[in-house]
This record gives sequence, structure tokens and C-alpha cells, in this order.
Amino acid sequence: MRGRKTGHWTEADVPDQTGRVAIVTGANSGLGYETARVLAQRGAVVVMACRNAQKAETAANKIRALNPAGKVMVMALDLSDLKSVHAFAEDFRAGYDRLDLLVNNAGIMIPPLGRTAQGFETQFGVNHLAHFALTAQLLKLLENTPGARVVNVSSVAHHFGQIDFEDLNWHARRYAAMPAYGQSKLANLLFTYELQRRLAGSSRNVLAVAAHPGWASTGLQGQDGGSQLANRLFAQPQAMGALPTLYAATSPDVVGGGYYGPSGLLELGGTPERVLSNARSQDEQDARRLWNVSEELTGAELRV
Repeated sequence: MRGRKTGHWTEADVPDQTGRVAIVTGANSGLGYETARVLAQRGAVVVMACRNAQKAETAANKIRALNPAGKVMVMALDLSDLKSVHAFAEDFRAGYDRLDLLVNNAGIMIPPLGRTAQGFETQFGVNHLAHFALTAQLLKLLENTPGARVVNVSSVAHHFGQIDFEDLNWHARRYAAMPAYGQSKLANLLFTYELQRRLAGSSRNVLAVAAHPGWASTGLQGQDGGSQLANRLFAQPQAMGALPTLYAATSPDVVGGGYYGPSGLLELGGTPERVLSNARSQDEQDARRLWNVSEELTGAELRV
């Protein structure tokens, strides 16, 4: 009934990552943890960029206990504060001379109205603006690393997202958590596609791609009884939910500007394949406008 396909691409198909350096935001739990685990097991040096250092170290030790071929390192990154984003980027550039994979995975989903340190609505600020700023500050390192990729994790929720340029941060409108989440996930795709267009236009050897996990049991949906029941009925394990991200990050078949998700019914679950996003995510005028607004709001110039 769930329409899932099996027997196709799995984590065992991730190519050898020896010598590669990856950043995974939000890597202490859920999809980020699974992404970091697999990349480390395949030989990469994985920087787990997390807000809570204690939880991140606990997660890193779980991966280390698996005796991975690569290494996992923990670095502090609070995506709700652009000062932390800047400090993280500075520290990373000081410690590493290459960056093969930037996996912009971390996100929050349907919280009560909140504000980041800079006053942005929390979902838009964390899910989009902070990752935009992080990418901007690490782009030169990516450009200097052959075959580098930026992977932005979006969601099927982008289908009901709309970019309200007059009130991106929900000051004038009555806050609605799910539409705000949809807006942030649509922004992830607009950013990915515009970044790829600019990279291709400047002949940079970097791919920008996007992925979504379908419905994975990560706890992101909440811990109430209804959410737990829905997860049991419809969700796939979080390790499966991480496969589209891993595919986008490592498969030789990936193309710049591609969007990858589960292959099953309604893209809720299954092994990864290239999927389609909605027409709003393909609007080049909106993408350019969002890019310019994101530079203004974050103070981070993303010059490709």
C-alpha cells in the first residue's frame, strides 16, 4: 500500500569517500546522524555541525564505536544566530583546506512562532537564511575542491509553500506554522536551482543539488500521540530517509540542479531517484529576488 520500491540504491552503494571532507549540519540526530554515519563509514572526514555540543559528542561517539573508515569531528554551529554561522565558517576555514560536501540538512518543523537572534521567523531563519549564509562563507573553499557539492535538504512541504516577499518573517500576517515551514522548504529549492544556474554560468566545478526524505520517523514531526501513530503507519526508518541525501551527495549519476527523493507512492518512502518539484520552485525571477533579499538580510554576499 505504501508503494515503496526495494532492491535499488542503498547505503551500500555509496562510493568510497576516503580523502573527502564533509560538513553535515544538524548531524547529532535523525537524518543528519544517518548521513554523517554513512559518510564516515565510507571513509570521509565528517564535521558534525551542531548546536548542542554534548548531544553531538554523544552521537559522534556512537559512530566512532562502529569503527568507521573515516573520522567524525564535532564543531559548534547555532543556525539561529548568524554570528555563530560566521564563527563556524572562520574556524572551519582555519582548520581545513578543502570541502567536498556541504550538506545543509538541519531544520526545524512547525514550532510555535519564534525569532532568531537577528529577528527572523525561526523556520525561515534556520532552514533557509542560515544555510544561505553558511554556503556563502564556504563557497570559495568548495570552488577550490574538485568535484565539490552543496546538498540542500528540502521537503514535500514545498508543494504548499509560497514566498511572501512582503512579509517573509511573519510580522504582518498571523503566524501559521505549516505555511511558514512550506515557505522555508520552497526557499531551499529556489536557492538550490539559482545557485546551480550561477555555478554553471561561471564554469565552477561545484554542483548544487537538493533532496528530500519523504516521510521518515525522525521525531521532527513531534512527540504527541497523533504524530507517533502517523509515524508508525506511514513513516519509513530514518536510515531510509537519509538515502536521498546520500544519493545527492555521492552518486556519480547526480546532475547539477537535480532534486532527489524517495521512489515510492507520493514520494513518502522508498529508495532514491530523481523527482520533480513544483512550478513555484522553478520561478527564476523569484529565485533571483530571494537571493538578493537573502544577501540583504544576512549580510553575506554570495558571489559566484
